[in-house]
Amino acid sequence: MRVGCVKEIKDNEFRVGLTPDHARIYAQEGHMVFVEKGAGVGSGFMDEEYEAASATLLDDPKAVYDAVDMMIKVKEPLPVEYGYFHEGMIMYTYLHLAADKEQMDALLKAKVKGVAYETLMEKDGSLPLLIPMSQIAGRLSIQEGAKYLEKTYGGEGILLAGVPGAPKGKVVILGGGTVGTNACRIALGMGADVTVIDISLKRLEELEIMFPAVHTLVSNDANIERALAMADLVVGSVLIPSKSAPKLFKRSYLSKMKQGAVFVDVAIDQGGCGETSHVTTHADPVYKVDGIIHYCVGNMPGAVPRTSTIALTNATLGYGLLIARHGLEEACHRNNALYSAINTYDGKLTCRNVADSFEGYEYTDPRTLF
Repeated sequence: MRVGCVKEIKDNEFRVGLTPDHARIYAQEGHMVFVEKGAGVGSGFMDEEYEAASATLLDDPKAVYDAVDMMIKVKEPLPVEYGYFHEGMIMYTYLHLAADKEQMDALLKAKVKGVAYETLMEKDGSLPLLIPMSQIAGRLSIQEGAKYLEKTYGGEGILLAGVPGAPKGKVVILGGGTVGTNACRIALGMGADVTVIDISLKRLEELEIMFPAVHTLVSNDANIERALAMADLVVGSVLIPSKSAPKLFKRSYLSKMKQGAVFVDVAIDQGGCGETSHVTTHADPVYKVDGIIHYCVGNMPGAVPRTSTIALTNATLGYGLLIARHGLEEACHRNNALYSAINTYDGKLTCRNVADSFEGYEYTDPRTLF
Protein backbone atom coordinates (compact mmCIF):
# COMPACT_ATOMS: atom_id res chain seq x y z
CA MET A 1 0.00 0.00 0.00
CA ARG A 2 1.03 3.61 -0.53
CA VAL A 3 0.93 5.36 2.83
CA GLY A 4 1.59 9.01 3.59
CA CYS A 5 1.99 11.63 6.24
CA VAL A 6 1.64 15.41 5.96
CA LYS A 7 2.54 18.28 8.22
CA GLU A 8 -0.21 19.16 10.70
CA ILE A 9 -1.59 22.66 10.10
CA LYS A 10 -3.88 23.14 13.10
CA ASP A 11 -2.79 26.13 15.18
CA ASN A 12 0.39 25.30 17.10
CA GLU A 13 0.06 21.59 16.32
CA PHE A 14 3.55 20.12 16.20
CA ARG A 15 2.79 16.40 16.42
CA VAL A 16 3.27 14.15 13.41
CA GLY A 17 1.38 11.00 12.45
CA LEU A 18 4.39 8.88 11.51
CA THR A 19 7.86 8.76 13.05
CA PRO A 20 10.94 7.84 11.01
CA ASP A 21 11.24 4.53 12.91
CA HIS A 22 7.69 3.61 12.01
CA ALA A 23 8.13 4.78 8.42
CA ARG A 24 11.00 2.30 8.24
CA ILE A 25 8.75 -0.51 9.46
CA TYR A 26 6.18 0.24 6.75
CA ALA A 27 8.93 0.35 4.13
CA GLN A 28 10.47 -2.91 5.33
CA GLU A 29 7.10 -4.59 4.80
CA GLY A 30 7.13 -3.43 1.18
CA HIS A 31 4.84 -0.41 1.44
CA MET A 32 5.69 2.89 -0.23
CA VAL A 33 5.92 5.77 2.26
CA PHE A 34 5.47 9.43 1.25
CA VAL A 35 6.13 12.25 3.73
CA GLU A 36 5.71 15.99 3.28
CA LYS A 37 8.98 17.85 3.78
CA GLY A 38 9.18 19.30 7.30
CA ALA A 39 6.30 17.17 8.61
CA GLY A 40 8.20 15.92 11.63
CA VAL A 41 10.32 18.94 12.51
CA GLY A 42 7.96 20.16 15.25
CA SER A 43 8.40 16.85 17.06
CA GLY A 44 12.14 16.80 16.53
CA PHE A 45 12.19 14.40 13.55
CA MET A 46 14.24 15.71 10.64
CA ASP A 47 13.70 15.09 6.93
CA GLU A 48 17.01 13.26 6.74
CA GLU A 49 15.71 10.69 9.22
CA TYR A 50 12.71 9.95 7.02
CA GLU A 51 14.94 9.65 3.95
CA ALA A 52 17.17 7.21 5.84
CA ALA A 53 14.03 5.23 6.66
CA SER A 54 13.31 4.82 2.92
CA ALA A 55 10.47 7.36 2.82
CA THR A 56 10.01 9.59 -0.23
CA LEU A 57 9.88 13.29 0.65
CA LEU A 58 7.47 15.49 -1.29
CA ASP A 59 7.32 19.27 -1.38
CA ASP A 60 3.66 19.94 -0.58
CA PRO A 61 0.65 18.26 1.05
CA LYS A 62 -1.36 17.90 -2.17
CA ALA A 63 1.43 15.84 -3.70
CA VAL A 64 1.31 13.49 -0.73
CA TYR A 65 -2.48 13.21 -0.79
CA ASP A 66 -2.40 12.49 -4.52
CA ALA A 67 0.19 9.75 -4.04
CA VAL A 68 -1.32 7.69 -1.23
CA ASP A 69 -3.98 5.10 -0.49
CA MET A 70 -3.85 5.79 3.27
CA MET A 71 -3.10 9.10 4.96
CA ILE A 72 -1.79 8.82 8.51
CA LYS A 73 -2.33 12.01 10.50
CA VAL A 74 -2.81 13.23 14.04
CA LYS A 75 -5.58 15.82 13.92
CA GLU A 76 -8.62 16.11 11.70
CA PRO A 77 -8.08 17.58 8.22
CA LEU A 78 -8.92 21.27 8.00
CA PRO A 79 -11.03 22.90 5.26
CA VAL A 80 -8.00 23.80 3.16
CA GLU A 81 -7.29 20.05 2.90
CA TYR A 82 -10.78 18.96 1.84
CA GLY A 83 -9.93 19.61 -1.79
CA TYR A 84 -7.14 17.03 -1.58
CA PHE A 85 -9.50 14.18 -0.73
CA HIS A 86 -10.03 11.45 -3.30
CA GLU A 87 -12.50 8.61 -3.46
CA GLY A 88 -11.47 5.45 -1.65
CA MET A 89 -8.61 7.09 0.27
CA ILE A 90 -8.25 5.92 3.87
CA MET A 91 -8.00 8.81 6.35
CA TYR A 92 -6.43 7.34 9.49
CA THR A 93 -6.44 10.01 12.23
CA TYR A 94 -8.47 11.65 14.97
CA LEU A 95 -11.66 12.90 13.31
CA HIS A 96 -14.02 14.00 16.17
CA LEU A 97 -16.90 14.26 13.72
CA ALA A 98 -19.57 14.77 16.37
CA ALA A 99 -18.19 18.28 16.79
CA ASP A 100 -17.39 18.94 13.11
CA LYS A 101 -20.27 18.68 10.64
CA GLU A 102 -18.35 20.47 7.88
CA GLN A 103 -15.56 17.91 7.93
CA MET A 104 -18.06 15.04 8.09
CA ASP A 105 -19.85 16.33 4.99
CA ALA A 106 -16.54 16.70 3.15
CA LEU A 107 -15.51 13.12 3.93
CA LEU A 108 -18.91 11.82 2.85
CA LYS A 109 -18.96 13.83 -0.37
CA ALA A 110 -15.48 12.62 -1.38
CA LYS A 111 -16.29 9.01 -0.37
CA VAL A 112 -13.26 8.89 1.92
CA LYS A 113 -12.88 5.91 4.25
CA GLY A 114 -12.62 7.78 7.55
CA VAL A 115 -10.94 5.65 10.23
CA ALA A 116 -11.07 7.55 13.52
CA TYR A 117 -8.59 6.87 16.29
CA GLU A 118 -11.00 8.04 18.97
CA THR A 119 -13.79 5.53 18.20
CA LEU A 120 -11.71 2.37 17.84
CA MET A 121 -12.94 0.15 20.66
CA GLU A 122 -11.57 -3.24 21.63
CA LYS A 123 -13.71 -6.09 22.99
CA ASP A 124 -13.02 -5.05 26.59
CA GLY A 125 -14.46 -1.59 25.93
CA SER A 126 -11.07 0.14 25.93
CA LEU A 127 -10.18 2.90 23.46
CA PRO A 128 -6.52 2.10 22.73
CA LEU A 129 -5.88 4.96 20.31
CA LEU A 130 -7.46 7.54 22.58
CA ILE A 131 -5.83 6.41 25.83
CA PRO A 132 -2.30 7.81 25.28
CA MET A 133 -3.54 11.29 24.38
CA SER A 134 -6.08 11.19 27.21
CA GLN A 135 -3.25 10.37 29.60
CA ILE A 136 -1.24 13.33 28.36
CA ALA A 137 -4.23 15.72 28.28
CA GLY A 138 -5.19 14.74 31.82
CA ARG A 139 -1.71 15.43 33.12
CA LEU A 140 -1.43 18.66 31.14
CA SER A 141 -4.78 19.89 32.45
CA ILE A 142 -3.33 20.32 35.92
CA GLN A 143 -0.09 21.82 34.63
CA GLU A 144 -1.98 24.38 32.54
CA GLY A 145 -4.62 25.01 35.19
CA ALA A 146 -1.97 25.68 37.82
CA LYS A 147 -0.32 28.21 35.51
CA TYR A 148 -3.51 30.15 34.86
CA LEU A 149 -4.27 30.29 38.57
CA GLU A 150 -1.26 32.60 38.84
CA LYS A 151 -2.22 36.25 39.28
CA THR A 152 -0.16 37.37 36.30
CA TYR A 153 -2.46 35.26 34.09
CA GLY A 154 -5.63 36.61 35.66
CA GLY A 155 -6.14 33.82 38.17
CA GLU A 156 -6.81 33.85 41.89
CA GLY A 157 -3.14 33.79 42.79
CA ILE A 158 -3.38 30.27 44.25
CA LEU A 159 -0.56 27.74 44.58
CA LEU A 160 -2.19 24.32 44.28
CA ALA A 161 0.28 22.74 46.70
CA GLY A 162 -0.16 25.42 49.36
CA VAL A 163 2.53 25.72 52.04
CA PRO A 164 2.52 25.13 55.80
CA GLY A 165 0.05 27.59 57.26
CA ALA A 166 -1.63 28.35 53.90
CA PRO A 167 -4.37 26.13 52.43
CA LYS A 168 -3.97 23.85 49.45
CA GLY A 169 -5.78 24.63 46.23
CA LYS A 170 -9.00 22.72 45.60
CA VAL A 171 -9.26 20.76 42.36
CA VAL A 172 -12.55 19.31 41.12
CA ILE A 173 -12.44 16.76 38.30
CA LEU A 174 -15.62 15.99 36.37
CA GLY A 175 -15.25 12.42 35.16
CA GLY A 176 -13.08 9.61 36.46
CA GLY A 177 -11.96 8.01 33.20
CA THR A 178 -8.47 8.08 31.71
CA VAL A 179 -8.26 11.89 31.58
CA GLY A 180 -9.71 12.30 35.06
CA THR A 181 -7.48 9.62 36.58
CA ASN A 182 -4.34 11.19 35.14
CA ALA A 183 -5.44 14.67 36.22
CA CYS A 184 -6.06 13.28 39.70
CA ARG A 185 -2.61 11.68 39.81
CA ILE A 186 -0.84 14.92 38.96
CA ALA A 187 -3.01 17.14 41.18
CA LEU A 188 -2.46 14.91 44.20
CA GLY A 189 1.24 14.72 43.38
CA MET A 190 1.36 18.52 43.46
CA GLY A 191 -0.26 18.47 46.90
CA ALA A 192 -3.71 19.76 45.96
CA ASP A 193 -7.00 18.89 47.64
CA VAL A 194 -8.76 16.79 44.97
CA THR A 195 -12.38 15.77 44.43
CA VAL A 196 -13.47 13.51 41.55
CA ILE A 197 -17.10 13.40 40.45
CA ASP A 198 -18.38 10.49 38.36
CA ILE A 199 -21.64 8.66 37.67
CA SER A 200 -20.14 5.24 38.40
CA LEU A 201 -19.90 4.13 42.04
CA LYS A 202 -17.61 1.32 40.95
CA ARG A 203 -15.21 3.79 39.35
CA LEU A 204 -15.27 6.04 42.41
CA GLU A 205 -14.41 3.03 44.57
CA GLU A 206 -11.50 2.18 42.28
CA LEU A 207 -10.21 5.75 42.51
CA GLU A 208 -10.39 5.74 46.31
CA ILE A 209 -8.36 2.52 46.37
CA MET A 210 -5.88 3.95 43.86
CA PHE A 211 -5.61 7.35 45.55
CA PRO A 212 -6.49 7.17 49.27
CA ALA A 213 -6.29 10.97 49.62
CA VAL A 214 -8.93 11.69 46.96
CA HIS A 215 -12.50 12.77 47.75
CA THR A 216 -15.27 11.31 45.59
CA LEU A 217 -18.82 12.37 44.79
CA VAL A 218 -21.59 10.88 42.70
CA SER A 219 -22.35 13.03 39.68
CA ASN A 220 -25.54 15.06 39.93
CA ASP A 221 -26.34 18.75 39.55
CA ALA A 222 -26.42 19.43 43.30
CA ASN A 223 -23.04 17.81 44.01
CA ILE A 224 -21.41 19.49 41.03
CA GLU A 225 -22.74 22.93 41.96
CA ARG A 226 -21.57 22.64 45.59
CA ALA A 227 -18.15 21.33 44.62
CA LEU A 228 -17.58 24.01 42.01
CA ALA A 229 -18.44 26.77 44.47
CA MET A 230 -15.35 25.77 46.49
CA ALA A 231 -13.06 24.92 43.56
CA ASP A 232 -9.96 26.78 42.44
CA LEU A 233 -9.41 24.54 39.41
CA VAL A 234 -12.06 22.49 37.58
CA VAL A 235 -11.14 19.88 34.98
CA GLY A 236 -13.88 18.73 32.59
CA SER A 237 -13.00 15.20 31.49
CA VAL A 238 -16.29 13.54 30.59
CA LEU A 239 -16.49 11.37 27.48
CA ILE A 240 -19.20 9.59 25.55
CA PRO A 241 -17.27 7.94 22.70
CA SER A 242 -17.98 9.65 19.35
CA LYS A 243 -20.85 11.69 20.83
CA SER A 244 -20.99 15.32 21.86
CA ALA A 245 -19.96 15.75 25.49
CA PRO A 246 -22.76 16.36 28.02
CA LYS A 247 -22.87 19.92 29.39
CA LEU A 248 -22.13 19.29 33.07
CA PHE A 249 -20.45 22.66 33.70
CA LYS A 250 -23.43 25.01 33.53
CA ARG A 251 -23.41 28.76 33.01
CA SER A 252 -25.48 29.24 36.18
CA TYR A 253 -22.63 27.83 38.29
CA LEU A 254 -20.19 30.58 37.31
CA SER A 255 -21.67 33.30 39.52
CA LYS A 256 -21.24 31.04 42.55
CA MET A 257 -17.59 30.22 41.85
CA LYS A 258 -14.49 32.07 43.07
CA GLN A 259 -13.39 34.95 40.86
CA GLY A 260 -10.22 33.90 39.04
CA ALA A 261 -10.93 30.18 39.30
CA VAL A 262 -9.90 28.15 36.24
CA PHE A 263 -11.94 25.70 34.15
CA VAL A 264 -9.98 23.39 31.82
CA ASP A 265 -12.37 21.71 29.37
CA VAL A 266 -10.51 18.66 28.09
CA ALA A 267 -13.73 17.47 26.40
CA ILE A 268 -13.63 20.39 23.95
CA ASP A 269 -12.70 18.05 21.05
CA GLN A 270 -16.18 16.57 21.45
CA GLY A 271 -17.89 19.94 21.76
CA GLY A 272 -16.93 20.61 25.39
CA CYS A 273 -18.65 19.75 28.67
CA GLY A 274 -19.21 23.40 29.59
CA GLU A 275 -22.15 25.52 28.48
CA THR A 276 -19.73 28.46 28.21
CA SER A 277 -16.99 26.53 26.39
CA HIS A 278 -15.75 27.26 22.91
CA VAL A 279 -12.61 25.93 21.32
CA THR A 280 -9.38 27.93 21.70
CA THR A 281 -5.83 27.50 20.44
CA HIS A 282 -2.38 27.33 21.97
CA ALA A 283 -1.76 30.80 20.55
CA ASP A 284 -4.76 32.23 22.41
CA PRO A 285 -5.72 29.56 24.96
CA VAL A 286 -7.95 31.29 27.52
CA TYR A 287 -10.87 33.66 27.93
CA LYS A 288 -13.01 34.76 30.86
CA VAL A 289 -16.72 34.38 31.42
CA ASP A 290 -18.17 35.94 34.59
CA GLY A 291 -14.67 36.11 36.08
CA ILE A 292 -13.90 32.41 35.47
CA ILE A 293 -10.91 31.59 33.26
CA HIS A 294 -11.75 29.05 30.55
CA TYR A 295 -8.96 26.99 28.97
CA CYS A 296 -10.45 25.13 25.98
CA VAL A 297 -7.56 24.23 23.68
CA GLY A 298 -8.68 21.62 21.17
CA ASN A 299 -5.31 19.89 20.80
CA MET A 300 -3.79 20.02 24.28
CA PRO A 301 -1.19 17.25 23.70
CA GLY A 302 0.21 19.32 20.84
CA ALA A 303 1.94 21.42 23.50
CA VAL A 304 4.31 18.50 24.18
CA PRO A 305 4.69 17.11 20.66
CA ARG A 306 7.73 14.91 21.14
CA THR A 307 6.15 12.96 24.00
CA SER A 308 2.73 12.96 22.34
CA THR A 309 3.95 11.79 18.94
CA ILE A 310 5.89 8.88 20.37
CA ALA A 311 3.00 7.84 22.62
CA LEU A 312 0.38 8.12 19.89
CA THR A 313 2.28 6.44 17.07
CA ASN A 314 3.23 3.53 19.33
CA ALA A 315 -0.51 2.92 19.70
CA THR A 316 -1.54 3.48 16.07
CA LEU A 317 1.24 1.52 14.36
CA GLY A 318 -0.17 -1.99 14.79
CA TYR A 319 -3.60 -1.18 13.41
CA GLY A 320 -2.09 0.89 10.60
CA LEU A 321 0.17 -1.96 9.54
CA LEU A 322 -2.78 -4.35 9.54
CA ILE A 323 -4.68 -2.01 7.20
CA ALA A 324 -1.63 -1.56 4.95
CA ARG A 325 -1.00 -5.30 4.70
CA HIS A 326 -4.53 -6.40 3.91
CA GLY A 327 -6.57 -3.34 2.96
CA LEU A 328 -9.17 -1.85 5.28
CA GLU A 329 -11.87 -4.39 4.52
CA GLU A 330 -9.81 -7.53 5.12
CA ALA A 331 -8.16 -5.87 8.14
CA CYS A 332 -11.62 -5.47 9.68
CA HIS A 333 -12.34 -9.16 9.12
CA ARG A 334 -9.09 -10.03 10.87
CA ASN A 335 -9.62 -7.60 13.77
CA ASN A 336 -13.28 -6.72 14.33
CA ALA A 337 -12.30 -3.75 16.52
CA LEU A 338 -11.46 -1.84 13.34
CA TYR A 339 -15.15 -1.76 12.37
CA SER A 340 -15.75 0.57 15.31
CA ALA A 341 -13.17 3.02 13.95
CA ILE A 342 -14.83 3.44 10.55
CA ASN A 343 -16.83 6.68 10.67
CA THR A 344 -17.36 7.20 6.94
CA TYR A 345 -17.23 4.72 4.07
CA ASP A 346 -18.14 5.16 0.41
CA GLY A 347 -20.29 8.20 1.13
CA LYS A 348 -22.11 6.59 4.05
CA LEU A 349 -22.00 7.53 7.74
CA THR A 350 -20.90 4.41 9.59
CA CYS A 351 -20.64 5.55 13.22
CA ARG A 352 -23.98 5.44 15.04
CA ASN A 353 -23.10 8.01 17.71
CA VAL A 354 -21.94 10.51 15.10
CA ALA A 355 -25.13 10.00 13.10
CA ASP A 356 -27.18 10.52 16.27
CA SER A 357 -25.41 13.85 16.85
CA PHE A 358 -26.96 15.46 13.76
CA GLU A 359 -30.45 15.61 12.32
CA GLY A 360 -31.12 14.16 8.92
CA TYR A 361 -28.20 11.71 8.77
CA GLU A 362 -28.68 7.98 8.40
CA TYR A 363 -26.43 5.42 10.07
CA THR A 364 -25.16 2.47 8.05
CA ASP A 365 -23.54 -0.52 9.77
CA PRO A 366 -20.12 -0.90 8.11
CA ARG A 367 -20.43 -4.69 8.44
CA THR A 368 -23.12 -4.57 5.76
CA LEU A 369 -20.89 -2.77 3.25
CA PHE A 370 -18.11 -5.30 2.71
